[in-house]
Amino acid sequence: MAPGSKSPSSRRSFVKRLGAAGVALPALAIFPRWAHAQNAAWPPYTDAAIDWKQFAGQTITLAGAIHPWTNAITPLLPDFTELTGIHVVPDFRLETTYLGALAIQLNRGDSTPDVFMFTAYGQGISGGWLEPLNAYYSDKSLTDLGWYDESDLLKTARAFPLWRGGERYATPITSEAVTLFINGDALAAKQLSVPKTFEELLVTANAIKTDEMSGIAMRAQASGNSSVPAMSFLFSYGGAMVSDNKAVFASPEAIAAIEMYGRLLNQAGPGGVSGYEWYHVLDDFLQRRTAMAIDSSNFATDISNPARSQVAGQAVFAAFPHVAGRTSVPFMSHWQACINSRSRNKRAAFLFLLWATSKPTSLRTAAAGLATTRVSAWSSEGFKKAFGVQAAEAALTNLQNADVDRAKAILFHPQSRPILDAFMIGVNEVVSGAKPAKIAMTNAAEKANAAIRG
Repeated sequence: MAPGSKSPSSRRSFVKRLGAAGVALPALAIFPRWAHAQNAAWPPYTDAAIDWKQFAGQTITLAGAIHPWTNAITPLLPDFTELTGIHVVPDFRLETTYLGALAIQLNRGDSTPDVFMFTAYGQGISGGWLEPLNAYYSDKSLTDLGWYDESDLLKTARAFPLWRGGERYATPITSEAVTLFINGDALAAKQLSVPKTFEELLVTANAIKTDEMSGIAMRAQASGNSSVPAMSFLFSYGGAMVSDNKAVFASPEAIAAIEMYGRLLNQAGPGGVSGYEWYHVLDDFLQRRTAMAIDSSNFATDISNPARSQVAGQAVFAAFPHVAGRTSVPFMSHWQACINSRSRNKRAAFLFLLWATSKPTSLRTAAAGLATTRVSAWSSEGFKKAFGVQAAEAALTNLQNADVDRAKAILFHPQSRPILDAFMIGVNEVVSGAKPAKIAMTNAAEKANAAIRG
């Protein structure tokens, strides 16, 4: 396959890969009879044994980050109101601003937002912020489990929200894994192939950088929100973030991983990369200011959109690199939606979650390029057209290679935020050249463990 070309994937091979993600494909999932329906009253919703109008007249507030999920769900909110009579007031902000404000609202016991996007699961449960959901799923006046069909969820989406004892406090709304993006033209100009190992990645990044284009861009800001790519390096080198309630990112594996992270960005990264968040990385790649980028698979929709991207049609989407002799272990996650334990409209809020993550809604958001949690949506023609077959296959490969338990160990920890912040302060020091990896990560782990001890 020439650099920059789309992989010659067939529908059969793509569906086979979905099966490998741990889900049996139901017969109707491949060609849903409702694929082209247009309004809220179409049969897939009315087929459910649910009284959709039982909370008509209530209003719920939906809070979230400006994100592919909020972009995809917003145009459908009037349809939800038409179906249920429930009004939805959206409140979407830049991710860093949103997460900071949300924690303050929840900690002071505000009754709004009613529904919100969330990642710091352990913090939310230990703080009593999140409403437990199992009773809502088992309430036949709210949920038709046969219609909702949880067997259609990706394996990781089924496992991700489960807490001790099998309780659920959230509903996964997206699927993403850290992915390698490459400007195919830049790769072809040097007659290079897609790098597979970290050492190959370093060689390639240095070979394709120019005065106008960095070799690689990744997040490096000293904030836990920037930790996703660096954690992928750490996991792939054999390390972990937490184990036995201790931060363990001063291990030899972790130090080697962050050393490589720093070398890549020191040698081939853009100027000012120590301040980079995800939107800097994405913008650099879209505007041809970097030849390679490593970040969320959800970037694919923007990358493939010619109205936004200068690399649409020439971008290569690839598996996350690995250490020679090891399998890659990219970080994966599902953004989740939760119900505020102080909400005055919990049952209406749950009905919204059910609608938003159902098969028919997921099919519609997938057609906008959203990587949902549903096999039927991933296998749909609308998703493959909007997201791209090669991008979807790379995302699935990375989801399959990910370690759900290692990801949950940090995301579900009650002190996840200070742990992640300490980790990224250390990574930032390595990237900026302020400290060598061993000293930076040892100091970072000590700070994190101090936060865990309280």
